[in-house]
Amino acid sequence: MALNIIFMGTPDFAVPILKSISESNHKIKAVYTQPPKKKSRGQKIEKSPINLESIKLNIPVRHPNNLNGDDEYNFIRKSGVKFIIVAAYGQIIPQKILDIPDIIFLNIHASLLPRWRGAAPIQRSIIQMDKVTGISIMKIISKLDAGPFMMQKEVKIEVEDNYIILSKKLSNLGSKLILKSLAELENKVAKFQEQDESKITYARKIEKKESEINWNLPAKNIIAKINGLSPFPGVWFKHLKSRIKIIQAIEVNQRGGIGEVLDEKLTVGCKENSIKILLIQKEGKNILDIKNFLSGYKIKKGEKLI
Repeated sequence: MALNIIFMGTPDFAVPILKSISESNHKIKAVYTQPPKKKSRGQKIEKSPINLESIKLNIPVRHPNNLNGDDEYNFIRKSGVKFIIVAAYGQIIPQKILDIPDIIFLNIHASLLPRWRGAAPIQRSIIQMDKVTGISIMKIISKLDAGPFMMQKEVKIEVEDNYIILSKKLSNLGSKLILKSLAELENKVAKFQEQDESKITYARKIEKKESEINWNLPAKNIIAKINGLSPFPGVWFKHLKSRIKIIQAIEVNQRGGIGEVLDEKLTVGCKENSIKILLIQKEGKNILDIKNFLSGYKIKKGEKLI
């Protein structure tokens, strides 16, 4: 039986999930997403990935600044949907809407709850060098990411996984699990499990100050941060007056001074071992491999980076 659904999401992570539901027998009656924003350069308006995908799929899109007004409450109350699916929407759903009778609110959360409740679960799992993460299909309640979950599945975090790679893995998994979850709910066999409150960790929002590199850390920790924050906001160091972002690097067993450039290929010493930079980006410029970067920008062996 086809279920009537409202979908709420915003970034690329949510796109495969929206497509998966749209290609099923279920009916998406409306999509909610964050409002279009002006790009930092110029006045061009940029729509969210979910907004653009919804237009392709011919699904009505709503993008209010928030859900606090009567217009959105009344629209949802009168929509006739039984399920609202949320995937990285980026807005708080007011209690008044959560209390609408006969609607189940499900969130597709990119971690194995109760680990990494909050805004940046993918980034935090990489930065903290977790071996696994996963997807949780959970019921939304007023407390942040605290509702009972009905389904979870693990994903191994590989050494080379950065935010983009891991986000795609989790998004694809979420697109499969949500269909299984809807089938269980439709067939009235779904079982929800409360989270273990003793095992909560929080994935706080990424702050700009976290992006500055600290060479006085082991190479493995620096690599984890580069991967977790790549490509945006990225991890950077200063050289002369330029801010330079490291997009990709690997750990190498080479010793040297902390923050010291150890060779002509931009291997840099850390507290333990060193990092060999593979992809790099000068502020305002394109991403380059290290060979092309160093052909036009000189950082000499023996220099100290900050």
